[in-house]
Amino acid sequence: MAMKETIDKLFENIDTYLGKASIINLNKIDELGLGKLKEIPYSMRILIENIIRNYDGFVVRDEDVKNILNWDKNAGKEEIPLHPTRVVMQDFTGVPAVVDLATMRDAFKDLGNDPKLVNPQIPVDLIIDHSVQVDYYGTSTALQKNMEKEFERNSERYKLLKWAQKSFKNFRVVPPGKGIIHQVNLEYLAKVIWLGESKRGLTAYPDSVLGTDSHTTMINGLGVLGWGVGGIEAEAVILGQPYYMLIPEVVGVKLIGELKEGVTTTDLVLYITEKLRKKGVVGKFVEFYGEGIKKLSVPDRATLANMAPEYGATMGYFPIDDATVQYLLGSGRDPKHVEFVVEAAKLLGLWYDPSSEPKYSDVVVINLGEVEPSIAGPANPEDRIPLKEAKEVLNGLISKYLSEKKREPKSVTLKLGNDLVELKDGSLIIAAITSCTNTSNPSVMIAAGLVAKKAVEKGLKVKPWVKTSNAPGSRVVTEYLTKLNLLPYLEALGFHITGYGCTVCIGNTGPLRKEIEETLRKEGLYAAAVLSGNRNFSGRVHPLASGAFLASPPLVVAYALAGRIDIDFDKEPVGYDPNGEAVYLKDIWPNSDEVRKAMEVALDPKVYQEKYSDIFEGTDAWNKLEVKESETYEWDKNSTYIKKPPFFEGLKENVEDLRDIKNARVLIYAPDRTTTDHISPAGNINPNSKAGQYLLSLGVKPNELNSCGSRRGNHEVMMRCTFDNPKFKNLLVKDKEGGYTIYWPTKEVMHVFDASVKYKQEKIPVIVIGRNQYGMGSSRDWAAKGPYLLGVKAVIAKSYERIHRSNLVGMGILPLEFMPNEGPDELGLDGSEIYDIIGIEDGLVPKKLLTVKAKKENGKVIEFKAKVRLDTPIEVEYYKNGGILHYVLRKIHKGLR
Repeated sequence: MAMKETIDKLFENIDTYLGKASIINLNKIDELGLGKLKEIPYSMRILIENIIRNYDGFVVRDEDVKNILNWDKNAGKEEIPLHPTRVVMQDFTGVPAVVDLATMRDAFKDLGNDPKLVNPQIPVDLIIDHSVQVDYYGTSTALQKNMEKEFERNSERYKLLKWAQKSFKNFRVVPPGKGIIHQVNLEYLAKVIWLGESKRGLTAYPDSVLGTDSHTTMINGLGVLGWGVGGIEAEAVILGQPYYMLIPEVVGVKLIGELKEGVTTTDLVLYITEKLRKKGVVGKFVEFYGEGIKKLSVPDRATLANMAPEYGATMGYFPIDDATVQYLLGSGRDPKHVEFVVEAAKLLGLWYDPSSEPKYSDVVVINLGEVEPSIAGPANPEDRIPLKEAKEVLNGLISKYLSEKKREPKSVTLKLGNDLVELKDGSLIIAAITSCTNTSNPSVMIAAGLVAKKAVEKGLKVKPWVKTSNAPGSRVVTEYLTKLNLLPYLEALGFHITGYGCTVCIGNTGPLRKEIEETLRKEGLYAAAVLSGNRNFSGRVHPLASGAFLASPPLVVAYALAGRIDIDFDKEPVGYDPNGEAVYLKDIWPNSDEVRKAMEVALDPKVYQEKYSDIFEGTDAWNKLEVKESETYEWDKNSTYIKKPPFFEGLKENVEDLRDIKNARVLIYAPDRTTTDHISPAGNINPNSKAGQYLLSLGVKPNELNSCGSRRGNHEVMMRCTFDNPKFKNLLVKDKEGGYTIYWPTKEVMHVFDASVKYKQEKIPVIVIGRNQYGMGSSRDWAAKGPYLLGVKAVIAKSYERIHRSNLVGMGILPLEFMPNEGPDELGLDGSEIYDIIGIEDGLVPKKLLTVKAKKENGKVIEFKAKVRLDTPIEVEYYKNGGILHYVLRKIHKGLR
């Protein structure tokens, strides 16, 4: 039977609230001899539906359908073209994406085409949530003042986004102050099952989303397929290009048992993150199943799914079941749509059947009853520390720090206002309730409020040297905390609402009190931050925080009361009441019944409906931004935020022949677990930094430098920010941290940017040498764009994080991988060598082995093989074209000829 005839048999009609629609009945694949549905993981069923529905014999071919139906045999070997339903973006990644699209319109016009043909082909929602910074805290005016400051800093960027909203079709913008991208997606944007037009007319199909933020996976908790990709890949998808991916392995995580009293969802998340990172699930789907998932609400599931990038998986999927329905109704979705979701999910074969266990590539069993209260740090989410061991571990970390500094522990007395306070090694300087991960979960947010209530009732106060903040991912959080009368208690401890955005989790922590910053800089104390976030990479939260620790919101409050990180909560009090009585954590910790009863009172579908009724309406400040609609963007040559990048300068209709990389020098020798934060930091720009000096030279005031994240629309700034994280350690430079390298022709130590300029002048290509997990962390396209503009032609590393490797390919940088059991140390490479990478011009195929010759100064040549990490045929094409966007532009252009 021909493939088209077979596929036609899978389609049938379904009655919906919008009329009759076509739908694929995956239950029929058994009778058609295409497979056994019950044995196929639920997440894989969504991919199967997507490939079948989009089959056209050309882009989606017969072999694509056959390969996905036999996914278990083809995992890691065959690629498929996925057509996602929609794309979500946040502003830090959205601004450079819009800059690229605007630049592509110019390039398309230069090729003699209609620039309006460069336009989103699928729905795109951009949520502005990454720009608000905690400049003000601890007062009832903090939210208002932080938003005013946000517009002061970012109006140029916001004008660009308003232009995009006016000039592009299928492009919506959620203005500042409405919530964090992933929580807005979870509470409002996601439909679970979509109703849209196709060649078959009205069609019902699974919702699927790609996002330009790695924690897009949070939507997996609602049964929606979705994960983070680089902004470069997202732009190609937006323009109608399929997302080509290798068929993934699916690791089943079987949850059994239930959480013990006093254990939070955050504790479960940190436990699973540690377990799965050790297991090794990079590039794989993780799918949760088993009796234990019944114990987890959708917010609990979303918290787990959100952390998929931290345990390394492409996504952490939960199937659709009664909890999904309960959440959709509870968050104010249309009951007619929810009823349709149930019927459609069952036809699509996506409704969870606990009596039948799919066949997974591998299975991990997690007993919820083994989870215990924990934190994670000091610099990686998977580095879990059981709370009962925290004091011992922290004492060890502080001792190591003191040993490196060659000094004894010390304390410093300073004056804060009228009070004399004592800062010492181990003092806590930041306590932040922040991030989409945990503020999306009412159970832990209400628990934080109850801890605050009990603490205030016992007369406790937060230590004055701790900067406190509370930035929920949704305005709904404020409503239920207010309804429960818990917000006043949080405010009494300084946890006033500071913004509805990522804030501290992305590094927008803002300044500490001047006296504290001066003391920390002068004395070099080991100071710590605690946040309810998903990332705590070195240097991310605050440059003066020696360690940053992830914790549940109620633990964040407890640490703020204690004022130090090196505390044993079982044996030491969090504080003393006015009568001198010790108060312990157990005295203020709520039990599960208290939290459950509060949740039953607090959550109301009408509140969700009310808060999301104006989601696309901005404040007066947003509405006053005047922008004209135009085919192409009018670049302002005086702008320090938005600048036309050189990515498409001199673009030719046809690709040039590939060449081997000869006589290359090492610009960066990166250590293990180099993150995208190290490569392209998002934090505040220091006036003394290379980017700061550049902006000051243009007349920008020191207090208006803003952050590298907010300047991502200006490539001149971003080139100077690249590798300039103050905590980054380039192994070429032994005694310095930050953006330094050796310029090998003269052996001078200089800034990476200055060295790259010299290399370009001498026409010397540069490369990066890396170790394990190169590029872990955020889906940050500038971590590839920056090196590209610095002249990096290739990266050779022992292993890559999934998204960053794709971003390198997307920018035309060749990712190479050392062979097993080899690496720079094993081969005797120190980065001083001159490198030839041979075999590129002979023709590239996926995962081809190239020859690398590294010539030492004494003439010795170290020759080794390296695997090309162009994993699919389409990635080879992207590389040949100089990057994915060049490929897409040429494809659209040629389609018009």
